Amino acid sequence: MFLGEFQHSLDAKGRIILPSRIRSELESGLVITRGLDNCLWVMSTAEFNRWAEATRDRARMGDPRWRDVLRFIFSGAHEDRPDKQGRISIPEHLREHADLQREVTITGADVRIEIWRRDRWEERRAAAAERMAEDLRDLGF
Repeated sequence: MFLGEFQHSLDAKGRIILPSRIRSELESGLVITRGLDNCLWVMSTAEFNRWAEATRDRARMGDPRWRDVLRFIFSGAHEDRPDKQGRISIPEHLREHADLQREVTITGADVRIEIWRRDRWEERRAAAAERMAEDLRDLGF
């Protein structure tokens, strides 16, 4: 499970250093893809494969919306592995999707991490905090 919030910088080659706490779970390989809300999703290769299988099973139901989900996720996916310094490379098309600037925030999100443009994350986090009590109530908590 991925937890926490970490501030990092994107280098000139489009790489970021993963926090050591996160890096160990992704050393054997990872997949970066487009996420919702203009962020990037990063999962271990094993978790991505589990998620992909579950998604494919739902897509087989014939709903054209699932085909669009598959296209969105898989067409943007990039496999990588942290280098010796713990860096991963984020391809240009993914940096553009998340509109990443130099300053990024890496957030734990259960079975994945998310990579956000820092100011966009701060806005998103603040908005979520304002409505948290209402959202929890609406979700049955």
